[in-house]
Amino acid sequence: MPDPAVSYVSVWLLGVSLGLTACTVTCLPFIGTWVLGRNSAGAGSLADALSFLGGRLVAYGLLGAAAAALGSWFLEQLATGWGNAVIGLVSLGAGLVLALPRREGTGCGVRRLAGRSSPFLMGVALTLIPCAPLATLLATCAAAGSAGAGWLLGSTFGLGTLLSPMLVLIPATGGFGRRLAARNPWLTLWLRLGAAGVLVALGGRRLALVDAALAGWAVLAAVLIGAALGFLRTRRRGGIVIPILPAA
Repeated sequence: MPDPAVSYVSVWLLGVSLGLTACTVTCLPFIGTWVLGRNSAGAGSLADALSFLGGRLVAYGLLGAAAAALGSWFLEQLATGWGNAVIGLVSLGAGLVLALPRREGTGCGVRRLAGRSSPFLMGVALTLIPCAPLATLLATCAAAGSAGAGWLLGSTFGLGTLLSPMLVLIPATGGFGRRLAARNPWLTLWLRLGAAGVLVALGGRRLALVDAALAGWAVLAAVLIGAALGFLRTRRRGGIVIPILPAA
């Protein structure tokens, strides 16, 4: 019977290998776009990074527990690609939230939601990207014998993925957006809307891997909802002001 300690070390190293390589390449377009569009101060970008990576850690633990409890059935279901649908929908939702004008402080409404939102769910969703390390982890968890053991293996793997360049790249990207907006205030709106558009496009691409028609309708719905929310906001403010070019 294999030494449990060796198994956990192996799983942790497997997570490290993913965090240092494919994880960064695959996830950075999503989370990097999010923090660039929000152009938060240093603490805000770091909070986004920790929230995103925390979502990944939680998700890997849950995936490990599910694989241990459900066995081969869960592995077969995950292999069908439904994870791409989850990623696509979360990315579309993130794009919509990013498109909303932010408002901090008290009160209620969608603007407050936009101001306080975090990329935690994005981190959860992006653990579902099919890859060899994830398949190896889930196969190991399926043979663990109990949901508790599977959760521990998944969490150990997740801790390994936290050793990632994203701990530096995410705050750096957010800081770049912040400095760019501070030097060119007229760019603030376009950074936010442009980032929202990129997230909607990334979500549509993921959904297209599942069903092209579904992707088209979902993207159209996201654009229409975003346009409707923007229209209602401009009506409440009494007009439309679009800073296209910097002031002379």
